[in-house]
Amino acid sequence: MLRLTWVQPEDLVGHELRQARLDGRDASAVAARWSAAGGGAAPPRAGASDRPASPGLRALAGELLDELARLPSVSADAEPTEYDRIRALCPDWPAPRPGARVSPARLEAAWLGRAVGCLLGKPVEKLPLSGIRRLGRAAGNWPPTAYFTARGVPGDLLAAYPWNRRSAPTSLAENIDGMPEDDDLNYPLLGLKLLQRHGRGFETADVARVWLDELPAGRTFTAERVAYRNLLSGVEPPDTARHRNPFREWIGALIRADVHGWTNPGDPGAAAEQAHRDATLTHTAVGVHAAMFAAAVIATAAGTDTGTGTGTGTGTDTDPDTGTRTGAPDVHACLRAGLAVVPPGSRLAGAVRHAVRLAAAHADFDTVVDGLHAVHSPAHHWVHAVPNTALIAAALTHADGDFTGSVSRVVSGGWDTDSNGATVGSVAGLLAGSPAALPAHWTAPLKNRLATSVGDFDGTGFDTLAHLTHREATRPCPSPP
Repeated sequence: MLRLTWVQPEDLVGHELRQARLDGRDASAVAARWSAAGGGAAPPRAGASDRPASPGLRALAGELLDELARLPSVSADAEPTEYDRIRALCPDWPAPRPGARVSPARLEAAWLGRAVGCLLGKPVEKLPLSGIRRLGRAAGNWPPTAYFTARGVPGDLLAAYPWNRRSAPTSLAENIDGMPEDDDLNYPLLGLKLLQRHGRGFETADVARVWLDELPAGRTFTAERVAYRNLLSGVEPPDTARHRNPFREWIGALIRADVHGWTNPGDPGAAAEQAHRDATLTHTAVGVHAAMFAAAVIATAAGTDTGTGTGTGTGTDTDPDTGTRTGAPDVHACLRAGLAVVPPGSRLAGAVRHAVRLAAAHADFDTVVDGLHAVHSPAHHWVHAVPNTALIAAALTHADGDFTGSVSRVVSGGWDTDSNGATVGSVAGLLAGSPAALPAHWTAPLKNRLATSVGDFDGTGFDTLAHLTHREATRPCPSPP
């Protein structure tokens, strides 16, 4: 029996009830009705329950989803979705950095870094934190400073904590042969195609058009799959993000943010606004804020090319003509720029500030991770934007932007391992400055080739993608609508 994931109404109610608890809606009466009718909780890790509901229970699920959407939220004023309202709540909105630019070499390092971080996290996606730690330690690879491997890992441990079923054949050290397809790379490719067709002045409806043209529905998940379904049902943006979409605060918009940062080097405010137009197809509130945060962090990291890049992530670039230090932003400045585009009273801002403090206070990153899980895991799904963005900020802070240290730490923290690895790899790759600054044991297995079902990009090299991205970053941009 085909159980299409992330769209069955009976599976969405439990997720929406959890979301209601997070954003302050009183859903107790709805929860009681759902339980009395025989409705269950949301699947904890999978996208669908094992068995379909009865027709009556499925119909009730649809009614309750609509009823939940009408409940008032106490967090709405502090966590708006509309850009003008977000901007009004951000007193330290960042200004562009004069003279900032990004080179093709730095963009290639960003593409490679994104792929490396994603690939490191792929085999352990969905595994509990305890399992990730045990697998890494059994292979003598903890914290993970190389790709995960099954070599030397006892069979009973592999049986207890099996690798991600879809990823294991292409993402363990012993079988990597180029970058396998992953949504964390598909979305930057779609973003690149969006900019090629519509430029940086695109509208949210243009994002939808590109998806319908280029993105197979089966390659979407969570909020993106619901929004895709809504588009096919005739729902228009931004209602595509709201209609029966309990995943609208999850991580999907954040993983689409890189291209908006890459193409606005040194201008985190413009990157955040561009990411907002993309994110509102599928997300609201902190789901949108997370995308804006990531875009601003990445734009700040991208805007370091008044020099060549040292690969340290410490902001010590040297001008090749004069030999003088340029004072390029370090990772901590990047994170501050990200926070500047997020409403300071939002759940996301609070979580990021806490994560940065925690990372600064403890030498052992496992202690940092344990602290984050203690705060966030009881209330959040493992794909929610709040805990994952907090983990991203903690890893970058603790590693001081160092490439291997950053991707190792964030993947070691669990939750959405491949998505978090991808975002952190992008940031740390930008700060490294060039492909040569990334350790070869990470990049060589990629063979300058990625697989994808998006458009005509299958088999494309990361050097080619960098040049195509650079073309969009330097194309004159009209004022946004």
